[in-house]
Amino acid sequence: MTAATEDALKAVYALELRDGGPVSTTALSERLRVSAATGSAMAKGLGERGLVAYKPYRGVVLTADGRRAALEVMRHHRLIESFLAYLGMPWDRVHREAEVLEHVISEELEDLIARHLGHPTHDPHGDPIPSADLEIEEGRTMRLSEMVPGQRGTFVRISDSDSEMLRYLGELGVRPGDELEVTGRQPFDGPLSVRFEAGERTLGGALTEAMRVAVR
Repeated sequence: MTAATEDALKAVYALELRDGGPVSTTALSERLRVSAATGSAMAKGLGERGLVAYKPYRGVVLTADGRRAALEVMRHHRLIESFLAYLGMPWDRVHREAEVLEHVISEELEDLIARHLGHPTHDPHGDPIPSADLEIEEGRTMRLSEMVPGQRGTFVRISDSDSEMLRYLGELGVRPGDELEVTGRQPFDGPLSVRFEAGERTLGGALTEAMRVAVR
């Protein structure tokens, strides 16, 4: 399976999870940052290989084979991120390295990394790592942007694709696993005031959209 195919399957999985249904070729193209024609061709190719099923006028959904393939490459990616973080690489850099290595890692090395790290269940960004049997527990979360003053929870995960965002959170002393409470919101969709273990922080925009919280 080519790297492009694996990237496309990961994208379909992520979009299905985000939107709760079939994935349009437009959304797939935007996620992969390719032209609409290329996105449509990718979806068609995945369908011909039995990795996605096409729903007319709605988009594509992963088949059982497609889901297993997506989870396999996700397991590679997140284990590699965890190992690189263990080696001391900053969490804002591990994603880029893992994007390359995920396509070439052997099953033997995957197993060695998992055993050496004690079979971790989550990567440095809080994303769940599929098990060796390709089972995954996504957990119920909500965007920080959706929370209201007075709500509390645990910051559990954030997209690993924006290194500047991760670097900024690191500078604020905020990481997955931190307890938080929303203490205020500015009017007209303004920023949130959030109390973390590291102190009060003002967050808004794309950052609060990307941060996922397990609400108590």
